[in-house]
Amino acid sequence: MPSSSRRRQHEAPSNSTDESSPKFTPSPHSSRSSDRLSLRHEPNSFELRTITPHDDSAHKQELGHEDEGFPHSIRRASLDSVQSYELYTPDEDRIVLKKLDRRLVAFMALLYMLSFLDRSSEYFLHWKAQGGDLYVRSAQNQSDIGNARIAGLADDLKLSSAQYEWLLWAFYITYILFEWMTLMYRIVPPHIYISLCILSWGIVASLQAVATSFSFLLVLRALLGISEAAFGPGIPFYLSFFFRRSELAFRTGLFISASPLSASFAGALAYLITKIGEHGPLSPWRLLFLLEGFPSVLIAVWAWDFVPDGPGLAKWLSPRQREVAVMRLRSEKESEDQDQEEKYYGARRTGRVDFHEVLQTLKDPKSYLTALMFFSCNVAFSSMPVFLPTVIRDMGWESITAQGLSAPVYLFAFVVVLATAYYSDRLQSRSTFIMLHSLLATLGYGTIAISGYLQSEKTMVRYIALYPAAAGFFSAITIIITWTLNNQESDSKKGTGMALLNIIGQMGPLVGTSIFPDEDGPYYVKGMSICAGFMLFVGFLAAILRWVLIRENFKLHNGRSAEYAGVPLDEGGSTRRERKKFTLML
Repeated sequence: MPSSSRRRQHEAPSNSTDESSPKFTPSPHSSRSSDRLSLRHEPNSFELRTITPHDDSAHKQELGHEDEGFPHSIRRASLDSVQSYELYTPDEDRIVLKKLDRRLVAFMALLYMLSFLDRSSEYFLHWKAQGGDLYVRSAQNQSDIGNARIAGLADDLKLSSAQYEWLLWAFYITYILFEWMTLMYRIVPPHIYISLCILSWGIVASLQAVATSFSFLLVLRALLGISEAAFGPGIPFYLSFFFRRSELAFRTGLFISASPLSASFAGALAYLITKIGEHGPLSPWRLLFLLEGFPSVLIAVWAWDFVPDGPGLAKWLSPRQREVAVMRLRSEKESEDQDQEEKYYGARRTGRVDFHEVLQTLKDPKSYLTALMFFSCNVAFSSMPVFLPTVIRDMGWESITAQGLSAPVYLFAFVVVLATAYYSDRLQSRSTFIMLHSLLATLGYGTIAISGYLQSEKTMVRYIALYPAAAGFFSAITIIITWTLNNQESDSKKGTGMALLNIIGQMGPLVGTSIFPDEDGPYYVKGMSICAGFMLFVGFLAAILRWVLIRENFKLHNGRSAEYAGVPLDEGGSTRRERKKFTLML
């Protein structure tokens, strides 16, 4: 097809009084027409098109009722899109972004906090029956089952130590094996998939309250691992459907920060529930499982109606806001296939996974570099539930007071994660912040190890060193997840990258919890030294990946990459689609 046949004809303004004379008008729907050729728009520019009298009133109505929720101002051409003629203002962009943050991201963070209560990946404490001393043990770091043990679970079901360990392992085995379900966000409409995940973990967590035997509880723990693996690891991937690459770190940070925020009060909440249960008809551990699981069942009903499948289907946005939500992503959400086109324009879809792209991602060494970084962070992460309560115990505090003193460490991490994610987006840099926080965490763990080696009685030094350690690995984890998504071009690659990241990364706690034997207490010098080494390794891997990405960007922009350099042509030599070059983020 000749190139001229694909272009919309633009003519200079005329003084003609003919009814069909051309007028300068913004065209919010022109990219949906048959014309798909990319044109450049400058700020305050307008598309020139012909409007007849019967179109004029319809056009006014089009711009009137869909402007709801936005200030009246002249729309500029979207500088983010080279494939459309859509027009929207910076004010419209900010309003949509703010709504997405307050509704979508906040709701996902709430769901993550609920999953934390059902299966916390932070810590658990249990008290020795004799003497009431604070005693620390970390076996896969699941606070719900750990707090239930405090509340009499082991005694009522007559669990041996080996059986209790199996309850912990059952969760993590299935959790790791089912990380591939991140790809389901690409296949099943998210409002259905997320609702089913919430409902399943809520029901399974609640059913633990009626467990009467070890075997029944073992099956429930395994099922809980599957339902949790289906939800949490894929949420950053889901958020990438709504936000630009340059905005994703802060939104991932808002989501991930729910973890340290929850850790600051999860233990105290469990303590309160078990105390109430001591005077009720149910055993405290049964009440604990019920109250921490059942709210998720109720939230699942809300999620079915609230969670959108894509930016064009968010019910809590006005029609015009939904248009802007789609338009602002056009430069990044280039339609590689019918499926992706429908998702971002709002049609109901039955998605698919491109298995060729899945294989490409699995063969890409960069995917394994980020996965190794995530693994290393999780090794260090597993030390926090071991050492934090021990330091507080050595300071002379016990029980609920010790849990209260552990809260500031997690709250500090919460603030640092958000600040790091914000500036990472603002500066459009990922590796710099990973290297910075890996060094800070190395300093924190190294200080704890040296203090323990010297058997220093200055417990305050060890306590203060926990702050950069906790903030370091939480912040690094946030940016590693974002970096993985940023450097995968298609949804199939993003989903595969996230699945691989979590399959390898979630093995970290299995290693981390084995390096803190009880006989190394209370200083755990060997374990702290290993954690410091792994966090230093994270910074080293980030530096290597940055170097690799710089080289690949150089190849891409100099036309030496066969994957990105070509421009597809139609018969006759006309451009079928001028594809924007994909730049790997450093």
